[in-house]
Amino acid sequence: MFIYLLIALGGALGSITRHWLTETVAARLDGRFPWGTFLVNITGCILIGLFATLPAGGRQISPTETRAFLMIGICGGYTTFSAFSLQTLNLLRLGDWSRASAYVLGSVVLCVLGVWLGTRAGAVIFPAPSP
Repeated sequence: MFIYLLIALGGALGSITRHWLTETVAARLDGRFPWGTFLVNITGCILIGLFATLPAGGRQISPTETRAFLMIGICGGYTTFSAFSLQTLNLLRLGDWSRASAYVLGSVVLCVLGVWLGTRAGAVIFPAPSP
């Protein structure tokens, strides 16, 4: 039961952070492109890549509960793929194919790159133990 409370807490923190960052970015940049969601998706991918590299076995630095809190809770509440999909559909409905295409292509490429960067950073921060 404790793990579910950790996931719920992480989800709340991730959701609050997502809302704050999205609103902050939207207030400062061009409102015709969903920059806030774009940034959240990229940074969320970097974070989940980093969290995925946390050691899970042996001499545990990160027990199962911590991984659940970070990856399922925080990243699950923080990332916004459903919002991304709705915003893409809205751009298409407006006939703004160029922005919709840039948003989809940029999100996919930069988010996959973000996960890769996160895993690389994690490998440096949390190196595998020497045999």
